[in-house]
Amino acid sequence: MIDYEQFCRIKQLREQGLTPAQISDRMGLDSRTVRKWLNRPGFQQRLPCCRPSKLDPYKEEIIRMVERYPFTAVQVFQKIKEQGFDGGYTIVKEYVRKIRPRKQAAYLTLRFAPGECAQVDWGSYKSIAVGNTTRRLSFFVMVLCYCRMMYVEFTVSQTMEHFLGCHQRALEFFGGVPEKVMVDNLKSAVLKRVTGQEPVFNPRYLDFASHYGFRIVPCGVRKGNEKGRVENAVGYIKKNFLAGLDPGDFMVINPAARQWLETIANVRIHGVTKKKPAQMFSEEAKALAPLPALAYDTATVTQVRASKQFRVTLDTNRYSVPAEYAGMRLTMKAYSDRICLYHDNKLIARHVRCYDRHQDIEDPDHPKALLARKRKARDQKLIMRFLALSPCAEQYYQGLKERRLNQLHHIRKIVALSEIYDERQVARALEDACEFKAFSSEYIINLLEQRNREVQEPGALHLTRNEHMLDLTIAQPDIAEYDRRCSHE
Repeated sequence: MIDYEQFCRIKQLREQGLTPAQISDRMGLDSRTVRKWLNRPGFQQRLPCCRPSKLDPYKEEIIRMVERYPFTAVQVFQKIKEQGFDGGYTIVKEYVRKIRPRKQAAYLTLRFAPGECAQVDWGSYKSIAVGNTTRRLSFFVMVLCYCRMMYVEFTVSQTMEHFLGCHQRALEFFGGVPEKVMVDNLKSAVLKRVTGQEPVFNPRYLDFASHYGFRIVPCGVRKGNEKGRVENAVGYIKKNFLAGLDPGDFMVINPAARQWLETIANVRIHGVTKKKPAQMFSEEAKALAPLPALAYDTATVTQVRASKQFRVTLDTNRYSVPAEYAGMRLTMKAYSDRICLYHDNKLIARHVRCYDRHQDIEDPDHPKALLARKRKARDQKLIMRFLALSPCAEQYYQGLKERRLNQLHHIRKIVALSEIYDERQVARALEDACEFKAFSSEYIINLLEQRNREVQEPGALHLTRNEHMLDLTIAQPDIAEYDRRCSHE
């Protein structure tokens, strides 16, 4: 089927003397099509074919049903089958969709005064490397509703200590507190929501809100549009910051996010306000309530028991406590960045929180008491072995002590000598050393070496010269010279 413009072109080319074959070559049409339209006096648009349908007798009834009740296409199909319709379901579904187009919900545009409200939400995006493992990457977002100033913080968990800690750092980032905070119905904020009743808030979150002085406003059930500002912010973070980003390790993503906030997100021209959030924030900051003097303790508190290896476990990781607290019940306060362990309200251990898995984190000072006890036991055993060498060993030990020598050092050497020499020889050497008051392991070593050294008996004297050489005569010395020297002195 050709259009009116092509029809006029065919007629024009024919008037110029071209044959139907030449016209078809020029216009890229079939020659039979060109001949057909040359034989017609004028252009006539092809009318759509209106074939009868099995559904025609039921169309008016379908319109009445759909207008009166919100019937689905399946229900309409079942009802007209009862009236004698013998066609298929597809034609019914297409007709119902045609006469009843999908309705779009209408929403009011919420407006907020400066300092009136902030909205918070969680977002998730792929996974990230943490040590030797990978974890689901989450990010907390808070947006001030008036100026659209945004705060974002990335975590690998959405537990209560992270939820409250992110709130705390967001309020510190803004330098003040809004009148209310809009949240979704997540368990960290709302424990129970029954239609027609007041929501049951999480007591920790309610206590946090009371400390900072804001009111919690939960969204309606399945009414995410009520916090559209933060929903849009979550999408903007995914598209602008996270899309194509490969941080490699979790330790680098939060510094990168902070720089992105300062250089892009909070200084861009916002699509709705047509202003920079950072510029509008200067007006809203004046309306925010001041932060409290003391920060809220955001830790999650649990009771734990230290193992025989003086360890406590959190998220598959083991953290050490001082060895003397092995087997005792302790109080563990888990923050998003650290864990603290207490016994009778006394802080006994503190560790940086690890988000790797199956790691053993030990403070080098924690096993010192245990090692000292083991060393003392070894030293006591060594002294008992020394005292068993000889009855005078105790006298020798007291002699070492009186001379303020390192008793263990000398005793360790003497006990080692008992493994090299016979114990009776060592005992005799101790007795001799006590008699001569020679208190040192070096004396014992010398005695043992001297007594075990082989001494050769002297052999016969053999003369190599004549016997008369032994007849020597020595002149009597003249001592007068000595007398003279002494008289001069």
